[in-house]
Amino acid sequence: MGKGLKSMSMVSEFKEFVARGNVMDLAVGVIIGGAFATITTSLTEDVIMPVVGWLFGGSDFSQYFIRLGELPADFEGSADSYADLKEAGVAMIGWGQFLTVLINFLILAFIIFLMIRSVNKMMAPETKEAEAEEPAGPSEEVQLLQEIRDALKK
Repeated sequence: MGKGLKSMSMVSEFKEFVARGNVMDLAVGVIIGGAFATITTSLTEDVIMPVVGWLFGGSDFSQYFIRLGELPADFEGSADSYADLKEAGVAMIGWGQFLTVLINFLILAFIIFLMIRSVNKMMAPETKEAEAEEPAGPSEEVQLLQEIRDALKK
């Protein structure tokens, strides 16, 4: 019987945990973040990197690599294909793919910076309004008069 009550308590604790706003906000943030990452990946791979590749004379920038190891004896793919070499386990530095991922990260980080900056600007007027609504302490003149009054009472 004690075990059943313990699991019921755990279920109610879990419901309370999930019902908190922070957990739901986090879940929404993760879902939107995943979708947003997909958009920025597409922007990088389908729009920006083809232009960069075109400027540097290649159509697919992610195909740039430096092969470090030898081709296996049973290798049947193209020696110029990054995907074929990677699948075969050939040691190489995929600097083009790394550069693509780095640009994707920088775009995402910059967009997040802009979003946070906008939110901070929206929140700043509310903070100033809250500070303005707080009752200001007595002016120096009123304080001085109160001190004189208190001194006279003594």
